[in-house]
Amino acid sequence: MNTKLHREAAQRGPRRRGRSAGASDGKLCGIGRGIMSDRPVWEREGRDWPNREASRFVKAAGISWHVQVAGSGPVVLLLHGTGAATHSWRGLLPLLARTHTVVAPDLPGHGFTDTPSAWRLSLPGMASALGELLRVLDVRPALAIGHSAGAAILARMCLDGIIAPAALVSLNGAILPLRGVPGQVFSPIARMVVAFPLTRRLFAWQAADRRVVERMLRSTGSTIEPAGVEQYMRLARHAAHAGAALTMMANWDLRQLEHDLPALRTHLLLITGSNDRTIPPSDSVRVKALLPGAGLISLSGLGHLAHEEQPARIAMLVAELETAPVAA
Repeated sequence: MNTKLHREAAQRGPRRRGRSAGASDGKLCGIGRGIMSDRPVWEREGRDWPNREASRFVKAAGISWHVQVAGSGPVVLLLHGTGAATHSWRGLLPLLARTHTVVAPDLPGHGFTDTPSAWRLSLPGMASALGELLRVLDVRPALAIGHSAGAAILARMCLDGIIAPAALVSLNGAILPLRGVPGQVFSPIARMVVAFPLTRRLFAWQAADRRVVERMLRSTGSTIEPAGVEQYMRLARHAAHAGAALTMMANWDLRQLEHDLPALRTHLLLITGSNDRTIPPSDSVRVKALLPGAGLISLSGLGHLAHEEQPARIAMLVAELETAPVAA
């Protein structure tokens, strides 16, 4: 058990955030559907946040992070994907916390974590910033689990020696560059969108319509419960959260990671949803071709948010991995 981490975890409730971390900075993103502050505010959007009792705010890499820490035992690091936050682990975190110390941050610019400079919203930038956060928390993950872009960040951290877990679990991981036309136009379009702040506000304005968010989530191939839809909507209607996700997409370049991946020494387990409409399941087959020792499991009927659809199933696979990692 990590003494420093659990001493901090014993504090009652999350620290209140200051003006720079969570309060409105005077910018508004209301364009007709009600006026919202530019950033999600913990005392408002976080009032009934999933696993709120595990939340605290930590300064590292020059920003304030929202981090959830729960349980005791070997440390598991959870990293969500682009446009999500710790709510993505609402079902899985309590299950893993029965046997582990679970550490789950909101990525930079996402949820209730401050937005850093644009470079910090790139793959190497996020990997470096998360390394600084782990140093402040004084934790060394024994297991790392990443969803979508979170899996790519963890792979980069393993390759760079920032973390050295016994295993890395990729949940519908966005680890390889997009192929074909999408790969050629996706980043340029994202960069164009980011260049115009009004587009971020228009996106946030549209996200105030529940039907828009429901369509976006359905397009991933997953069906999640109404409370999960509400949490995505609660964040997406803020221009700062939406802008960070768009900037992350604009800065995302996986070519170097693809080049370096064969050097990964951490055992990799690839878990894919057969109905994933965001990251083709065939991408995990391509990753396994680069790393023949990796495990590959397909979950029939589940989409990109498989860990939100069936968290107990993911927890079971993690438990099996830890008892026989090479055979997974």
